[in-house]
Amino acid sequence: MKALSTNSLVLAYDGNTIIYDLTLAIPGGKITALVGANGCGKSTLLRGLARLLKPQTGAVYLDSAAMSKLSTKEIAKQLGILTQAPTAPEGLTVRDLVAQGRYPYQTWLQQWSKKDEEMVEIALATTDLTELADRALDTLSGGQKQRAWIAMALAQDTDILLLDEPTTYLDLAHQIEVLDLLLELNQTQKRTIVMVLHDLNQACRYADYLVAVSNGRVYTAGEPSLVMTEEMVREVFGLECRIVSDPVVGTPMCIPIGKKTRS
Repeated sequence: MKALSTNSLVLAYDGNTIIYDLTLAIPGGKITALVGANGCGKSTLLRGLARLLKPQTGAVYLDSAAMSKLSTKEIAKQLGILTQAPTAPEGLTVRDLVAQGRYPYQTWLQQWSKKDEEMVEIALATTDLTELADRALDTLSGGQKQRAWIAMALAQDTDILLLDEPTTYLDLAHQIEVLDLLLELNQTQKRTIVMVLHDLNQACRYADYLVAVSNGRVYTAGEPSLVMTEEMVREVFGLECRIVSDPVVGTPMCIPIGKKTRS
């Protein structure tokens, strides 16, 4: 089971530091949710974990190996990432998109193989997209499109999946559809999943481990029952709330307190 961690990680854009001296260990085989206010550094951290952003100082480790020492193809065989609001060429079919996940396994000497075909079919079946495989991606619903992008990541056959706001722009039904799929992948295949989520209650319900990010640093991390406190929400989000037990699954549930309430 692959482990992902950082040590004294500093990340910056255009000379502006976003992540400060961050040390973090991601639990293997679990679902981890990164939560925090807009602009706190969640997406930047995820990009750093995927080596899409070069550290200013510090390092990201895949097991005991610094990712800076690994080739792009080596990383792509172990770690898949779904960025925020990905785009594809017009007319691209679901199958063609999913097949792009096999790119890390292609070489000049070995092009498309039977193994590649098998992994694409498995990814389509796992995400319930087999019957839609020949449909153009731009004809699908939001939830179906997101499942197609997840299928592409699955076709990479990696132990670790990183997802940046996988439920953004989806209605509630499609949000749950995508999160249920990720939970199933974790439970049946033991994949390590790290995702940025805005909805605190969904994060508590679906994640085994929460990382609350504030101003480029980890404010606190741990199991949802320990992390999701009224103090954390106040300090990280600047919001007063009450934490109660979710009546369905028993995980922490945040009820925000607005400045004005209905009389």
